[in-house]
Amino acid sequence: MPEIRVKIASSVGLHARPASVFVKAAAKHSGQVLIGRPGTEPVDARSMLSVLSLAIGHGEEVVLRTDGADADAALTELSRLLVTDLDA
Repeated sequence: MPEIRVKIASSVGLHARPASVFVKAAAKHSGQVLIGRPGTEPVDARSMLSVLSLAIGHGEEVVLRTDGADADAALTELSRLLVTDLDA
Protein backbone atom coordinates (compact mmCIF):
# COMPACT_ATOMS: atom_id res chain seq x y z
CA MET A 1 0.00 0.00 0.00
CA PRO A 2 1.72 3.22 -1.13
CA GLU A 3 1.92 6.02 1.41
CA ILE A 4 3.09 9.59 1.76
CA ARG A 5 3.67 11.94 4.70
CA VAL A 6 2.41 15.50 4.41
CA LYS A 7 1.92 18.51 6.67
CA ILE A 8 -1.55 19.97 6.95
CA ALA A 9 -1.61 23.47 5.45
CA SER A 10 -5.17 24.53 6.30
CA SER A 11 -5.10 27.23 8.95
CA VAL A 12 -7.79 25.43 10.98
CA GLY A 13 -6.27 22.00 10.42
CA LEU A 14 -8.35 19.15 9.09
CA HIS A 15 -11.57 20.46 10.58
CA ALA A 16 -15.06 21.22 9.18
CA ARG A 17 -14.74 22.64 5.65
CA PRO A 18 -11.21 21.37 4.86
CA ALA A 19 -12.14 17.91 6.13
CA SER A 20 -15.30 17.93 4.01
CA VAL A 21 -13.35 18.77 0.86
CA PHE A 22 -10.79 16.08 1.63
CA VAL A 23 -13.36 13.38 2.48
CA LYS A 24 -15.34 14.05 -0.71
CA ALA A 25 -12.17 13.74 -2.79
CA ALA A 26 -11.17 10.53 -0.99
CA ALA A 27 -14.61 9.04 -1.63
CA LYS A 28 -14.09 9.31 -5.39
CA HIS A 29 -11.31 6.72 -5.37
CA SER A 30 -12.05 3.04 -5.80
CA GLY A 31 -9.54 1.61 -3.36
CA GLN A 32 -9.05 2.02 0.35
CA VAL A 33 -7.87 5.45 1.54
CA LEU A 34 -6.47 5.80 5.07
CA ILE A 35 -5.19 8.79 7.03
CA GLY A 36 -3.59 9.08 10.45
CA ARG A 37 -0.76 10.45 12.50
CA PRO A 38 2.61 8.72 12.09
CA GLY A 39 2.85 5.71 14.38
CA THR A 40 -0.89 5.49 15.07
CA GLU A 41 -3.72 3.42 13.66
CA PRO A 42 -5.07 5.15 10.52
CA VAL A 43 -8.77 5.76 9.88
CA ASP A 44 -10.94 5.60 6.77
CA ALA A 45 -10.39 8.88 4.92
CA ARG A 46 -13.84 8.56 3.32
CA SER A 47 -15.56 8.91 6.70
CA MET A 48 -16.15 12.49 7.83
CA LEU A 49 -16.62 11.42 11.45
CA SER A 50 -13.40 9.37 11.43
CA VAL A 51 -11.37 12.20 9.91
CA LEU A 52 -12.78 14.78 12.34
CA SER A 53 -12.12 12.45 15.28
CA LEU A 54 -8.40 12.71 14.56
CA ALA A 55 -8.49 16.42 15.49
CA ILE A 56 -5.51 17.15 13.24
CA GLY A 57 -4.26 20.71 13.52
CA HIS A 58 -2.44 23.10 11.22
CA GLY A 59 1.15 22.06 10.58
CA GLU A 60 0.73 18.50 11.87
CA GLU A 61 2.16 15.67 9.85
CA VAL A 62 -0.13 12.89 8.65
CA VAL A 63 0.41 9.64 6.81
CA LEU A 64 -1.85 9.06 3.83
CA ARG A 65 -2.17 5.50 2.43
CA THR A 66 -4.07 4.21 -0.57
CA ASP A 67 -4.56 1.00 -2.47
CA GLY A 68 -6.44 -0.10 -5.55
CA ALA A 69 -6.10 0.54 -9.25
CA ASP A 70 -5.77 4.32 -8.84
CA ALA A 71 -3.61 4.29 -5.67
CA ASP A 72 -0.85 6.53 -7.01
CA ALA A 73 -3.27 9.02 -8.56
CA ALA A 74 -5.23 9.09 -5.30
CA LEU A 75 -2.08 9.81 -3.29
CA THR A 76 -1.13 12.62 -5.63
CA GLU A 77 -4.55 14.27 -5.60
CA LEU A 78 -5.20 13.90 -1.88
CA SER A 79 -1.73 14.98 -0.78
CA ARG A 80 -2.07 18.12 -2.93
CA LEU A 81 -5.30 18.94 -1.10
CA LEU A 82 -3.66 18.50 2.30
CA VAL A 83 -0.77 20.84 1.49
CA THR A 84 -3.23 23.53 0.33
CA ASP A 85 -5.00 25.89 2.71
CA LEU A 86 -8.52 24.62 2.05
CA ASP A 87 -9.97 27.11 4.52
CA ALA A 88 -8.85 30.14 2.51
